Amino acid sequence: MRLLRANAALRRSFDAQLQADHRLTVTDYEALVAISRADGNHLRRVDLAERLQITASGITRLLDGLERQGLVKKATCPSDARVTYAVLTDAGRRKLEQAACSHVAAIRGVFEERYTEEELTTLTGLLSRLPGAEIDHECTP
Repeated sequence: MRLLRANAALRRSFDAQLQADHRLTVTDYEALVAISRADGNHLRRVDLAERLQITASGITRLLDGLERQGLVKKATCPSDARVTYAVLTDAGRRKLEQAACSHVAAIRGVFEERYTEEELTTLTGLLSRLPGAEIDHECTP
């Protein structure tokens, strides 16, 4: 229960930070990261929905907002017209790079003020064993 409460509180805090600094939600950020990691910077919309654990209508709303900001665009599959992709734009890549720096700094700040370096090393190792854990998008100044 503590893990769920901490997750909810941290997500609200990081959402507020990303909104204020970059006009993104945590889910927007996660979508941009997922698309940026995909081969060719494009990802089937259905696969993105699965990765973010949101519904088909939820992914449509999310991507519509990112498209309005010019951060992603739609593309169709040349061999199957039923398949659509979310494609990261140059503006989306720049936004992700900018947001990554402040978002990673915010995350580090929360943890570094509460845990020692040794505790952080242990915590990183423990969390890496959880299902779905992967390397975060790093800030590259």
